[in-house]
Amino acid sequence: MKERVGFIGVGLMGHGMAKNLIEKGWPVAGLAHRKREAIEDLKKRGASEAASPRALAEVSDIVVICVTGSPQVEALILGEDGLAAAGKPLLIIDCSTSDPASTTRLAAALEAKGMALVDAPLSRTPKDAWDGTLDVMVGGEAAAVARARPLLEAFAGRVIATGPVGTGHTMKLLNNFVSLGYAAIYAEALMVGAKAGLTAQVFDSVIRGGRMDCQFYQTFFTYVLQRDRNAHRFTLANALKDVTYLASFAQALGVANPIGASVRNSFAQAVAGGEGESYVPMLSDFVARMNGAAPA
Repeated sequence: MKERVGFIGVGLMGHGMAKNLIEKGWPVAGLAHRKREAIEDLKKRGASEAASPRALAEVSDIVVICVTGSPQVEALILGEDGLAAAGKPLLIIDCSTSDPASTTRLAAALEAKGMALVDAPLSRTPKDAWDGTLDVMVGGEAAAVARARPLLEAFAGRVIATGPVGTGHTMKLLNNFVSLGYAAIYAEALMVGAKAGLTAQVFDSVIRGGRMDCQFYQTFFTYVLQRDRNAHRFTLANALKDVTYLASFAQALGVANPIGASVRNSFAQAVAGGEGESYVPMLSDFVARMNGAAPA
């Protein structure tokens, strides 16, 4: 019999992940949320609903968390009515993009309470979450990772063990640094091209199919060329949060990351300019406007 799963965070990614767990035979309970559409859909598929993190813990063996970042994760676990308040030996799987320093502190605090934490952040898109083809980077103690793996494989096409707890979130920050770095480069390159009279279509005809083509490029340019707002549904505010976590982590390591700082500033300018809820490819529009160029 499969273990009982509690799921917190049925948003753009979490909805599809929880849907796949239900379809593959896992008993799922979801946490009540002010946006009801996803939880109501999951209930129709066979999920139950809990009113608080503690209540969710009481009916679960494993709890998956897929929320914005470390402050939310810490509150859900250690808050007055949090998961830890249930006082039972849960396995907690944090699929959020969190600060590795917070993750390692949480893991130590939970171990003292007889609970285990693995960090299992995600790569790919909400469509992949729905299709069950996400990439997952998982860090943690070997036995906890082995226990988590069958559940992760319900919504992932690849599950990559990264090492001790915290390394999954570290790898996720590096993954996002690379992808968001490309986003900043694409936006700036398009702006320079536009100022020089080159269209986005010409730019794309050179890059697409060449050595610099990739799936991230393709979803970014689905927006640039077709104006499909849903091509890459990851907000600029979330992007800024992730590259800010990386800056903090680099500072804690005592290393210089000048390129990371430049990438962060690209997103910080857009968010400060009121574009926080826009999606990542829309950075190209902001950079164009700030330089007096027409968006693609």
